[in-house]
Amino acid sequence: MKLGFVSDSLGALALPEMLDQALRLGADGVELSTGGWSGAPHCDLGTLLHSAAARSALRAEFDTRGLDLLALNVPGNPLHPVDRAQGDCLADTIRLAGALGVGTVSTMSGLPAGSPTEQTPCWIVTPWPPEVYETLRYQWEDVLLPFWMGITALARENGVSRIALEMHGHQCIYNVPGLMRLRDEVGPTLGATLNPAQQFWMGGDPIAIVGHLREALFHVHARDSLTNATAQAVTTCLDTLCSTDIPARPWTDVAPGIGHDAGWWRRFCYHLRVAGYDGWLSVDHSDALLGPVETLERSFDLLRRGMPLPAPDEAVRAV
Repeated sequence: MKLGFVSDSLGALALPEMLDQALRLGADGVELSTGGWSGAPHCDLGTLLHSAAARSALRAEFDTRGLDLLALNVPGNPLHPVDRAQGDCLADTIRLAGALGVGTVSTMSGLPAGSPTEQTPCWIVTPWPPEVYETLRYQWEDVLLPFWMGITALARENGVSRIALEMHGHQCIYNVPGLMRLRDEVGPTLGATLNPAQQFWMGGDPIAIVGHLREALFHVHARDSLTNATAQAVTTCLDTLCSTDIPARPWTDVAPGIGHDAGWWRRFCYHLRVAGYDGWLSVDHSDALLGPVETLERSFDLLRRGMPLPAPDEAVRAV
């Protein structure tokens, strides 16, 4: 496994300074955000897509520092019923990944409205009242499946082998059953980005999830979640409080090691290896109290100590 981070983690820095900081941190690579919910401070998607010279210059920024461009990242809602630009951004990101020779695009499934006449995304997470099933049927059969069949075909046409969906709140795909159902429908080009923080707040066990995903696990975003048991007992995990109101919130995104200790992260990394994962751990800074550099420093130190060493040349003999 290798260590990197999402470029938005250092969004206040220009591209060269961001990559210089990556070197100082000891990163192996950087995941470049291209748009969607990201302001894409390090990526002019249109220019890169249409200019071979711009792509060569971007590659040179990475290559001269010995850094990998580990993935392209486009968080957001590509199925938004009004903001169609988000879906276009995903398609263009896949085309750019093909032009750059980047094999992984990390994104989200998207969330449409509840019917063809509505304009607001609608997230269904309960089996009641009964009319939700018609909403789910519309979202899956009329919007989600046709879109992702087209997107995975586009990925194959452009030589992009892995479209990694982050299982995220306010998306059609937020858990393992949904991810595997969609993968069964559209094919093995589609897999998962596992962000432990997202699964923690929804009640999931990221280590168990690793064991279920196995070859469908394409990418990992390293982020933690801090539970406030007192608040959670009263509000549950579902709330709309501002993310900076940490004392009142039932859960908060934090740097790895703040919500779950180093022992948990060692076990997580070990189970990644057990499942056959040998890809990237890409730190995604969202801690409201720690600065971005401190978050990355803490995260890299913890994850380096938790990652299993490369397998020995000589296999362990059975006794």
